[in-house]
Amino acid sequence: METMLNNVVDSLKWRYATKKFDCKRKIDDATWNQIEEALILTPSSFGLQPWKFIVITDQSVKDQLPPLSWNQNQPADCSHYVVLCRLENMTVDHVKAFVEHTAKTRSIPVDSLAAYGKMMTDFISAKSEAELNDWMARQCYIALGNLMTAASMYGVDNCPMEGIDQAAYDKLLRLPEKGCRSLMSCALGYRAADDKYANAAKVRFAKADTLIHI
Repeated sequence: METMLNNVVDSLKWRYATKKFDCKRKIDDATWNQIEEALILTPSSFGLQPWKFIVITDQSVKDQLPPLSWNQNQPADCSHYVVLCRLENMTVDHVKAFVEHTAKTRSIPVDSLAAYGKMMTDFISAKSEAELNDWMARQCYIALGNLMTAASMYGVDNCPMEGIDQAAYDKLLRLPEKGCRSLMSCALGYRAADDKYANAAKVRFAKADTLIHI
């Protein structure tokens, strides 16, 4: 397993949006399992987890993705490629399943969660399909950030990618059959020695221009 960097700040200073991956280096199983576990632990609104994560390591599949990704090579060259998806639909049945799973996990009666379940059901019922899709997308961005931070803590390079043809991804990966739709992706692996962006200075606005303390 790759050695974890000292702390979150050091890890985030170290990471950058990797443009060129070393296609010969692969993330070992132990490290990937930890990153995957961190991804699953991502918080979400109500805890509803309105997402699915497609982890692609099959090279024959990855090789088909650059033309569907603005001709970017990261999907083919990285070790693990994750497509973050929202659920096809957010439904009352999903809420019911979540409530039942919560009760089972915490060894409590389902009835004790009735008010919680009603609050979530009322939220879902009051939203249009478009509003729910947008809400689910925003939850997936939380997962994307968590994935990148966790990977960086383990010394794994990463690059978030919004530049994908979502409809083409959905078709190639048969996502509607899996009950989800693609939103964005993240390439993970190890930077190539000649990636010119690896040593570029990180550009961030000053704290005084970004943070407002009240």
